[in-house]
Amino acid sequence: MAIAAIGQICSTACMAHNLAQCQKLVLKATKAGAKALFLPEASDYIASSSAESVEMCLSVEKSPFVLGLQKAASDHSLHINVGIHEPTEPPSKRIRNNLIWIDTSGSIVHRYQKLHMFDIDLSSEGGPHLRESDSSEPGKEIVAPFDEIHGMGGVGSLICFDLRFPEPALALRRMGADVILYPSAFTVPTGQRHWETLLRCRAIETQSWVLAAAQCGRHNGKRVSYGDSIAIDPNGTIVKRLDKVKDLENEKEATRDPDLFTVDIDLDQVASVRKGIPLLRRTDVYPKI
Repeated sequence: MAIAAIGQICSTACMAHNLAQCQKLVLKATKAGAKALFLPEASDYIASSSAESVEMCLSVEKSPFVLGLQKAASDHSLHINVGIHEPTEPPSKRIRNNLIWIDTSGSIVHRYQKLHMFDIDLSSEGGPHLRESDSSEPGKEIVAPFDEIHGMGGVGSLICFDLRFPEPALALRRMGADVILYPSAFTVPTGQRHWETLLRCRAIETQSWVLAAAQCGRHNGKRVSYGDSIAIDPNGTIVKRLDKVKDLENEKEATRDPDLFTVDIDLDQVASVRKGIPLLRRTDVYPKI
């Protein structure tokens, strides 16, 4: 069994502000005895436009946010899983929405690039119109689970809109995942409709722990994230969760304090659930997509 800390922040376009939020959570996670801290998607910054997002993007070697977290991980002997932006190679007009692992020595040892871009138009319903693909390049592979934290099993990485699709989570289960991550910056309308339901579905159908560290609050005049960071066990039961945005119109910019909760990742429960209700898929009869 291992203690995981799931963090919730409200990133802005100021990396120094965002780093300070995460450093506070590093201290809290360390005091709680956590082996790993899980932070949201786009923890390094959330810009007010696609152009600004591309302009702000820095390599990990130059990013004060990443360098600061690497030092914090080393200073406190804490694994940190965090969503950041990285340049494409070779550099282009788009960037990468990535999830990286920083180990206890401060080294980046694992990386996943978001597969599914958040391109939606709910403007006719009073909701957002966003096209992540205008600024971000989609990933090309499902990355094998990270398994270097004693007591936490295989940890599979996915990001935000990947949650809409069961196939990546099922693939990670087949690759040895016991825990599946969905660090996110969900919009309020989509969060209210589908966040909890989809997370519980992914936990139930993979019989895995699901950990979802979320952005929460108003980032700027255009963007507000739903929040509701959550941990769900392999039965689909909600174990712990944090606050969510309830009053979108009156949510003030960058006023929420960073927060976290801890949860014991019980791998015996994973084994028990999978033994009790074995999910033997008849892939031989499935149509090829």
